[in-house]
Amino acid sequence: MLHFRTVKANEIMERNVKGLSLNSTLKDAAAYIIKHKVDNIPVVDEDNRLTGLLTKNDILDSINDKDFSTMIDNIRLKPYKNICLREEDAANNIYNKRYGELFVVDKENRLKGKMSKSKYLSEQIDFLLLSINSIIESTNHAIVAIDKDLNVIIFNNAAEKIIGIKADEALGKKVNDVLPTSQLPSIIDSGRTDINSLIFINEKKVITNRAPILENEEIMGAIALFFDVTEHDNLLKELQEQKNVSQVLNTILETVYDGILVVNKEGHITMISKTYEKFLGVEGQDVIGRHVTDIIENTRMHIVVKTGIAEVADIQKIKGSYMIASRIPIIKDGEVVGAVGKVLFRNVDDLNDLYKKINLMEQEIQEYKGELKKINKAKYTFSNIIGRSKKISETKILAQKASHTDSNVLILGESGTGKELLAHAIHNESGRNFAPFIKVNCAAIPAELLESELFGYEEGAFTGAKKDGKIGKFELADGGTIFLDEIGDMPLHMQSKLLRVIQEREIERVGGTGTKRINLRIIAATNKNLEEMISKGEYRQDLYYRLNVFTILSPSLRERSEDIVPLSQYFLYNLENKYHKNIKKISDKAMNCLIKYTWPGNIRELANVIERAMNLVDMSDTIDVEHLPQRIIGREYNRNIKKLKDTLARAERDAIIESIRFTNGNKTKAASLLGIGRTTYYEKLAKYKLENI
Repeated sequence: MLHFRTVKANEIMERNVKGLSLNSTLKDAAAYIIKHKVDNIPVVDEDNRLTGLLTKNDILDSINDKDFSTMIDNIRLKPYKNICLREEDAANNIYNKRYGELFVVDKENRLKGKMSKSKYLSEQIDFLLLSINSIIESTNHAIVAIDKDLNVIIFNNAAEKIIGIKADEALGKKVNDVLPTSQLPSIIDSGRTDINSLIFINEKKVITNRAPILENEEIMGAIALFFDVTEHDNLLKELQEQKNVSQVLNTILETVYDGILVVNKEGHITMISKTYEKFLGVEGQDVIGRHVTDIIENTRMHIVVKTGIAEVADIQKIKGSYMIASRIPIIKDGEVVGAVGKVLFRNVDDLNDLYKKINLMEQEIQEYKGELKKINKAKYTFSNIIGRSKKISETKILAQKASHTDSNVLILGESGTGKELLAHAIHNESGRNFAPFIKVNCAAIPAELLESELFGYEEGAFTGAKKDGKIGKFELADGGTIFLDEIGDMPLHMQSKLLRVIQEREIERVGGTGTKRINLRIIAATNKNLEEMISKGEYRQDLYYRLNVFTILSPSLRERSEDIVPLSQYFLYNLENKYHKNIKKISDKAMNCLIKYTWPGNIRELANVIERAMNLVDMSDTIDVEHLPQRIIGREYNRNIKKLKDTLARAERDAIIESIRFTNGNKTKAASLLGIGRTTYYEKLAKYKLENI
């Protein structure tokens, strides 16, 4: 059963209605009735307060014993309470009145307007028809209806897809011209309902229900509802449970095994299907007029009314179970006047099993996400970016600002300047740090494999494809950040696909037939001059503008030479732990060479030079010039060769010092360790002036 929506009297009343004053005459009253075509005239005082009513019969009765100049004040007025409504009263109260028109007053009984029963019914019928049309177009069931002359009067979107004819080509045509095999004419002839018939339309397996449209037991036409079950035979049981129908709207509501709900622009429920009433455990008469948020948990119907944006196939949790809900705004003359919602579910007994399965799936997904996060996690933060130079400080400040936005970031700089390090730090500082950080080197992946690597692919998409397909990098990064390194090396055909991902925020797997919405942030990096590539036609200008929202320049090492010292010490410390070498410092001469070098390979080259030097150091705790590559010292390094006796003397002195330290100053033991006599040992102490050591 359908219920009318609830509206207030002041929403549909006719405004600027004036009454007659007590000083008006019968002539004025007669003219008022003729002009406004009313049976009752409101009489008001000086403050426009309603004092009584003058009816058409009052005027006719007064003519016999009074002339037309008689003032209304001399006529006994009728009470007005039974023909009045307050502004905030429900307009449907007009049904409780025997009059065809009512006057609307405020709390002070001032006359505010007039409302007619005919206008109220017209408003309700318009909204009802609009709701019916929205329901017809939002259902997955194809609907075709004809009148008693066999002309097509309803032909929805689902019917277009199954029959292969547009609605404007079908409406008004004879049904057998549109669908030659249609049995709707026989439904009109027999007056019988046909449930769950299996037919074929355009080689599609279709289940159809047909029923006559009755009005006062007279057949006015016929309606067919059918559903393509070529790949959905499991829906046959549900279709067999559909009920017989008699009128167009009841046929739609009772045949479609969906929960259907309609709200007005304030979010108040105006219609609800019996199926949905049963599922929610409510009665339609109890919920009509109430706000949808009071009846349905987690609803978004009131939000769709405000935004005017349809939400299709959204997950909604109702009564502890997950449903698939679609919400479509009802638009009239360009304005959202309500919304129709549809919830897909099976019988209530199956919902608990479905909920348990989904719960188990959610747990597995969470475990998978946890593992995925460990694998695809940003390693570095801004504390890992070493240096205090003006250049690197400015870069870090800009990168920190970028991390607090969700805009795309483009990092430019030479190879080895730490672009990837900046990308890691931006992600870890951002609101997406809990989500995956996916790295893709566009230059390292062959062009023919890049698409499947980024977008993933379905089973059988190409020769050699995995049986179950493969998830792409974009999907892996959903909710987080994807770092596209060497973006300047991306082929042109892939640039257009990346542009679509940025614009539409959706992807389609290779070999797939549907798209998937994704929510990710893109950080791109390159060592190439993209503007120069654009001028040569090697790079898309529109993609460049999409990526170049937040540009960060990663400075070269020669621009920040003051950072060479702390960087060198940082690498020295880390490598010392890695190789377990006791190398603590870099000599001043070696450091000067490092500072003066131009570093074409930037920080990466510096790290490699320090690592090479550590491997060359043998019996010392210091990296010296002799351990550096020739390209850095700039000339053939000549050792300062000392005389043999000086070298031997130094070695002898060092050995004596070490023996004293090892024996804690016991000279007898020290002499014994060195294999010399005690006298000789004292002579050497005197020679090298070590007596007091």
